Amino acid sequence: MATPPDVLPAPSSPPAPAPIRRGAATTTATAPDLWAATARIVPRRRTGQWISAAVALLLFAMAVNSLVRNKAFQWDVVAEWFTATSVMNGLTLTLWLTAVTLGLGFVLGTVLATMRLSANPVLRTLSWIYIWIFRSTPALVQLLLFFNIGALYPTLGLGIPFGPEFVTVRTVNLFGPTFTAVVGLTLLEAAYAAEVVRGGILSVDRGQLEAAAALGLGRWRVLRRIVVPQAMRSIVPTAGNMLISALKGTSIISVLAVSDLLYSVQLVYLQSYQVIPMLMVATLWYVVITTVLSVGQFYVERHFAKGATREGLPPTPLHRARAAYRRLRAVADEAAPGETGTSGTGTSGTDTGGTATGKDAR
Repeated sequence: MATPPDVLPAPSSPPAPAPIRRGAATTTATAPDLWAATARIVPRRRTGQWISAAVALLLFAMAVNSLVRNKAFQWDVVAEWFTATSVMNGLTLTLWLTAVTLGLGFVLGTVLATMRLSANPVLRTLSWIYIWIFRSTPALVQLLLFFNIGALYPTLGLGIPFGPEFVTVRTVNLFGPTFTAVVGLTLLEAAYAAEVVRGGILSVDRGQLEAAAALGLGRWRVLRRIVVPQAMRSIVPTAGNMLISALKGTSIISVLAVSDLLYSVQLVYLQSYQVIPMLMVATLWYVVITTVLSVGQFYVERHFAKGATREGLPPTPLHRARAAYRRLRAVADEAAPGETGTSGTGTSGTDTGGTATGKDAR
């Protein structure tokens, strides 16, 4: 028998939410408030990162252990010869060759880059041929070719083209080992520097050049004030890599019996048969110089990055270390118990309660 609608039991209403006391006031909590009060934030598990970091640290520790405990390295011999006079003389010549060849290479490379960007088809073609030839042949082959250039040209002269010569010199007397190294490495670096400079100039927005021309600025002023500062942002990173490569690339001139860093240590181990220690001397010096150059490259890049982004200049390692120290100090201050922290918490709770009471009153 059906129950009439007027006598059906009323639907049960959901239970009233429990009141929550906050300070001196009592408020009614809803389901989201209860969930937020009882939920626990669980950090994301990064198992893969921890495993990869542990494996990398294990391999690094094994490598360091092999370097320290392997007696074949003879670290006492390395320390003895690290600042020897012959080694320091070879290091000085290596640094001199690096500076001279890269400096002259960028001067010649800038001229070649200008020729590549010229409207003259003859200049563009000749510049392209030069870059193509020197980038296509190995550096060692070029050095050996210049060292034996006397077989092709016994004498070199200066005079009227297809006419008489006013000054002549024997090639054998002119192209010694050191001069051959300077010429060969300079011509090689110029080919790569030309592409670096050309890429930096092309990275400048064409609209800025048109705006400068509309303002009536001269070409030299446009180049000095607009093109070069912006092109250096693209040139400096690649030029820094070229500098480091040129430093290490000078080691190939040891085949010409030039007393650079590598050839100096070779002369020592050919007499003492201490091959590994002397090679480690050269390796450590290359690492030290490369590290110094890398630090300098970072600060030069940072200098030319002014105004490139809205975030400002990138932080230096010193700034990062200071920020990490401040974070550690802040964590330590929060974790350390003290009377100041307790009194501050109590005051904060009282203020919160007073504020809540004021809101309820309103």
